[in-house]
Amino acid sequence: MSQGQKSGEIVVSEGGRLDKVLSAALGASRNQVARLIEAGAVSVEGIPAEKASRKVEPGERIAYRILEAPRRDSLPVEFDVEVLYEDEYLMILNKPAGVVVHPAPSVREPTLVHWLVQRGISLSTLAGEERHGIVHRLDKETSGALVIAKTNAVHQALSEELKSREMGRYYLALIDHPLKEDLTVDAPIARNPANRLKMAVVEGGREARTDFLKLAEGEEGSELIAARLHTGRTHQIRVHLAKIGRHILGDELYGYRGAQGKIPRVFLHAARLYLTHPATHRRLEVSAPIPEDMREYLRKHYTRSTIDETTLPDRLPELFARRFPGA
Repeated sequence: MSQGQKSGEIVVSEGGRLDKVLSAALGASRNQVARLIEAGAVSVEGIPAEKASRKVEPGERIAYRILEAPRRDSLPVEFDVEVLYEDEYLMILNKPAGVVVHPAPSVREPTLVHWLVQRGISLSTLAGEERHGIVHRLDKETSGALVIAKTNAVHQALSEELKSREMGRYYLALIDHPLKEDLTVDAPIARNPANRLKMAVVEGGREARTDFLKLAEGEEGSELIAARLHTGRTHQIRVHLAKIGRHILGDELYGYRGAQGKIPRVFLHAARLYLTHPATHRRLEVSAPIPEDMREYLRKHYTRSTIDETTLPDRLPELFARRFPGA
């Protein structure tokens, strides 16, 4: 479907579910087609379709109308984002700490979406919603690797990889007290019933599992650790650390009690991202350099012989494979 195509009609050659037939004809995801149907923009033989599961027969005519996404007001973007990898299908960014990924009514500053708009990265849509290729998110204060899809097909493929955990990230974090040992925390997560801003370990919540790896202890009682997610719950690393009585430096929301203002932000960094490239089908692994604020803390409180922060992101897969064999 071309960018300028606003409406059209197809004749069904092989019967089946309406969303499946139309998505194949338009080269779009079934989710996108379902939204178009919900918006009342699809009809079969002149009768508005109400359900994506409606059966269509060979020879029937399906008419559709593409809904335009509203234009987003541009905001001046004064930050830059390091591009770690880019080709015609996707790009991998090193998101700076302090940058919000998605706009929201409560967010008044420029976001990563505004940066993408400025670069001309925007996916075509069917049902009038705004999409800019963002497959997964990072919290505002979290830095590190983030993948952006450049086409609808790549976005759909990467979303499926994220769901199946074929795509994932290794994280680095500085915590307030050393772990007793390398460990896996397997505890369900849901919205904290006492504080809607937080998540918590809640019986009956969604399954959540995190591997934690000890890396180096600092001079002031802190520790540099790595984390690998087996699931992708909101605030998962922060919640699972809180469950075992540990907190990321700067993370006052989840219980860090250090001197206020001494740590500039939550010291959590998505250091390495891996995925299967949707076009080449080859494994792609990209490291995001540790940001300067975390590097400065490491230089002050950790010895270089203990940890080499410049090579650490590249070594994380090997370290996890050695200490969590078969995981």
